[in-house]
Amino acid sequence: MKTRKLIGIKQEFTIGKIVCLARNYAEHAKELGNETPAAPVLFMKPASSVIGDGDAVSIPAYSQECHYEVELAVLIGTQCRNVSADNAMEHVAGYGVAIDMTLRDVQNQLKAKGLPWEIAKGFDTSCPLSDFVPAAAVADPHNLNLKLAVNGEGRQDGTSSDMIHRIPQIVAYISAIFTLEPGDVILTGTPAGVGPVRAGEVMTAEIVSVGRLTIPVT
Repeated sequence: MKTRKLIGIKQEFTIGKIVCLARNYAEHAKELGNETPAAPVLFMKPASSVIGDGDAVSIPAYSQECHYEVELAVLIGTQCRNVSADNAMEHVAGYGVAIDMTLRDVQNQLKAKGLPWEIAKGFDTSCPLSDFVPAAAVADPHNLNLKLAVNGEGRQDGTSSDMIHRIPQIVAYISAIFTLEPGDVILTGTPAGVGPVRAGEVMTAEIVSVGRLTIPVT
């Protein structure tokens, strides 16, 4: 059972489902040769994929190309189903930092065959995830700087203002498909600059005023 704290508040959430957005930053979609989607593109990670600050990502033997993707994570605090975009933010408890680890070679092979690609996204250790700061502590979640470095070298440096689909619309869209429950997490997509990471390297992901992760790779 994986849990995360809401910092500054004596509250702990058991992580439920992790719903992720693909291609939610236009430049990232472009760098992978994907079209910019009209509606959110969703996939999921199991709670078993979550690791914390200082824990190691372990690249599975079936992949030779593991990529990092820094993301703003949204923690759901109260249950919602078919919520409107106008009311969606009432159900957001907090924000955190996540790294969506992706086996790019496996994903590309499966996409070429028209097959699902959860094994490229949901493997054990594929979701480094920080604790969360309360939503009220973040003045504007669409004006945050997302950074990721490998061995101290900057690789990603983007802003959440470049999201194609904003958080109220994302929560509303997902809640019309899946009931969102306390402890569920939404990963909101990654800016451009994704690339490979190898065993022996160390990733540092940071969103100022939200959190920071230091994750070694094995």
